[in-house]
Amino acid sequence: MGGPSAEREVSLSTGRACAAALREYGYNDVIEVDAGPDLCAVLTSMKPDVVFNCLHGRWGEDGCVQGILEWLKIPYTHSGVLASAVAMDKQRSKDIFRAADLPVVPSMIVPAQRVRECHVMTAPYVVKPNNEGSSVGVYLVSDENSGPPQLGPEMPEMVMVEAFAPGRELTTTVLGDRALTVTDIITTGWYDYDAKYKEGGSHHVVPADIPKEIFDLCLDYALRAHNALGCRGVSRTDFRWDEARGVAGLILLETNTQPGMTGTSLTPEQAQATGMSFPELCNWIVEDASCGR
Repeated sequence: MGGPSAEREVSLSTGRACAAALREYGYNDVIEVDAGPDLCAVLTSMKPDVVFNCLHGRWGEDGCVQGILEWLKIPYTHSGVLASAVAMDKQRSKDIFRAADLPVVPSMIVPAQRVRECHVMTAPYVVKPNNEGSSVGVYLVSDENSGPPQLGPEMPEMVMVEAFAPGRELTTTVLGDRALTVTDIITTGWYDYDAKYKEGGSHHVVPADIPKEIFDLCLDYALRAHNALGCRGVSRTDFRWDEARGVAGLILLETNTQPGMTGTSLTPEQAQATGMSFPELCNWIVEDASCGR
């Protein structure tokens, strides 16, 4: 848990929550490791039976730590090297979604400096890093008259620009070969980092009160996205749904191979809604761990 990414604090929260849940379930030897530059040596010395990956963001969610665990032959949770790397790369994952006939919005990878200088796409559009998660560094440009976005210095040299998908925020967790349910995420504004992780930042309706056709499509699309990327264990796929457009208004945003497991997180909430407690969910993830993922 922890690590050096922009999502370090959320990862620490996820790690503490999962460690507590595993101890509650009955695991007596749960060790919390803050992933640093000496991670390889630490794991070699510890010789763990299983690594429960609670890292979020770059290095922990993009195939890097998965490669270390494969090299050390330590069974680990969540997706493997390739699926993690591809899912973290938003543009490449969209290419896979398109090939699987899943609905995504147009997008492009362009230099951040060019985005600062002019509109590279007709507004409304969104600017974000291509390989970060949790709404880190997301800019919404709603009106061309407001001028191009003044991206902060934290943004990478190359960024993703994608057409804005209006509508309700929906999400679905996949556990193994099963899509659990659909959550409708209600916020007063943009579903940003604070809305995701601060207490009261958003309100979750689970199961979502939406037409059955849309509900079932979310389940279907999430499972198809999980399989198209080659994900393992647990993943969560996010959608936007424009009610005025019906089925055509359902857009797949991205798939997360390391969904959050904090007190406000969506995946444990969905598991609970389908009859699986948080300790039972963590146990399922451990039992699913392996090498060669």
